[in-house]
Amino acid sequence: MVIYQVLPRLFGNDTKTLKFNGTIEENGVGKLNDFTPKALKAIKALGVTHIWYTGVLEHATKTKYEGIEPDPTVIVKGNAGSPYAIKDYYDIDPDLAVNVAERKEEFRALVKRTHAEGMKVIIDFVPNHVSRHYQADAMPEGVCALGEADDTSQAFNPNNNFYYIPNESLHLPFSPQEGEAVYDEYPAKVTGNDHFDAYPSETDWYEAAKLNYGVDYLDGAKTYFDPIPDTWKKMLDILCYWVGFGVDAFRCDMVEMVPVDFWHWVIPQVKAQNQTLEFIAEVYQPDRYHAYINEGGFDYLYNKVGLYDTLKAIMCKTAPASDLTKRWQEVDAIQAHMLNFLENHDEVRIGSRYFVGDPMAAMPAMVVSTLMHSNPIMIYSGQEFGEQAMNREGFSGSDGRTTIFDYWSVQTVREWRNGGRFDGAKMTEEAKQYWQCYADIIQLASTDPVMINGDFYDLGYANAANAGFDRNCLFAFMRHYKNEVLLIVVNFSGEKQKACVKIPEDVFKALDFAENTVAKVSQILPISEKTSIGTLTSAWPYEIKINGYESKIIRFTY
Repeated sequence: MVIYQVLPRLFGNDTKTLKFNGTIEENGVGKLNDFTPKALKAIKALGVTHIWYTGVLEHATKTKYEGIEPDPTVIVKGNAGSPYAIKDYYDIDPDLAVNVAERKEEFRALVKRTHAEGMKVIIDFVPNHVSRHYQADAMPEGVCALGEADDTSQAFNPNNNFYYIPNESLHLPFSPQEGEAVYDEYPAKVTGNDHFDAYPSETDWYEAAKLNYGVDYLDGAKTYFDPIPDTWKKMLDILCYWVGFGVDAFRCDMVEMVPVDFWHWVIPQVKAQNQTLEFIAEVYQPDRYHAYINEGGFDYLYNKVGLYDTLKAIMCKTAPASDLTKRWQEVDAIQAHMLNFLENHDEVRIGSRYFVGDPMAAMPAMVVSTLMHSNPIMIYSGQEFGEQAMNREGFSGSDGRTTIFDYWSVQTVREWRNGGRFDGAKMTEEAKQYWQCYADIIQLASTDPVMINGDFYDLGYANAANAGFDRNCLFAFMRHYKNEVLLIVVNFSGEKQKACVKIPEDVFKALDFAENTVAKVSQILPISEKTSIGTLTSAWPYEIKINGYESKIIRFTY
């Protein structure tokens, strides 16, 4: 499973001359229709199986459309707005439509085009919070809008959709500029990041109001789940609505801010509509991982607090490569459920000066993330070209992240697209090299039987006292299937290394192959046509010379 995360707002935008804090007229915007069959084929060529179309649901924005009023500026981050401040769960972002009146049909057509190219569709489900200016106007007949039937005199009521601060108005951290509309909220709703007073700060999710799932946080988090809270029923209806459009999976935002009981209740009911549906959880509390799989029913969890954080520390030289052993051991029982990644919209780009500053430094981490086990992997659009994201776009400053709030264009993606031709004519040689590295790793993961089905063995402990193996920057492991063994060594250093890899007797027993057996030896990464005859033994280390930021994979065929 290879997920490609992409913001349609950015993907198809070919505007080259961009203005800081520019409007849609000044900076342009990508459309759903920019994902043409040619574009989808170009994405799939990387080895992609699923596309996560980020930010397709209607969210708060400063842009006006006929029949759709812009939102008060003081509760919109950037001109385009945050994709996680949903304004209508039943609607598509009008920015993304060529014909705004037909925006839902344009999305339905995108789903069909994606399926026609052999890939599945993921969209966001944002259950914890909505835009303060939530205005559902595209609901199916008979559906009651969020908050419409709330008793706003009560701070908490199990059947309210929101939490309230009775008898107080909301006090935002920003005041409207001259000529801008005043935003009045009375009584104030609780802010999205569990801020339970009427005075959110600029570091709070001040643009969002938290939804009520029947947990009284002001009374020791006492729960009221029987009868089923109204918010649960509304969310079930929303999920089933998008299943009807052919959506194959939901990336669920901040699931730990919603009770696990809700997920236990809702996921089986949604899957009853389509048994192949997948649910992906954004989670950050490792001690709760098992609960969200076994009780909540999620298929995959973010492997952020664990593998991602450790790989980042290794790349930044604040942790040794040997720490990777602890990370996979911590989740070994649920390994197949962990979604690995090196970039997403929340994280700093590897190529930015706020991270490593060299996109090639990602390659050993990509090998570990993709090949150590058979986990699903996620790529963030632009990552495969070494995007550095060092622009100062507007609300999103120069922070090494690609903006999700502003109207903008991503240079490396724009050059790859080349006006929809996808012919590589505008790409730099470096971008082509990065893309090929990612493609080689992903293709190996998705086509090689050893990577798909093979056993895994970490060689860390066997080399703990090995002077010929620098555990600060080197990591080695093996995969085995039938009559083949792969030895994988990665170098997180930018300097050339000589790795003398000890292979203990235990490996041969655990992976059930005999040492000292003569084998055909070939190097499959970097790809090489040369072959030789060799053997693996516990009697002496296997010596490999490995360049900076390089990974070498040696295949032994018995």
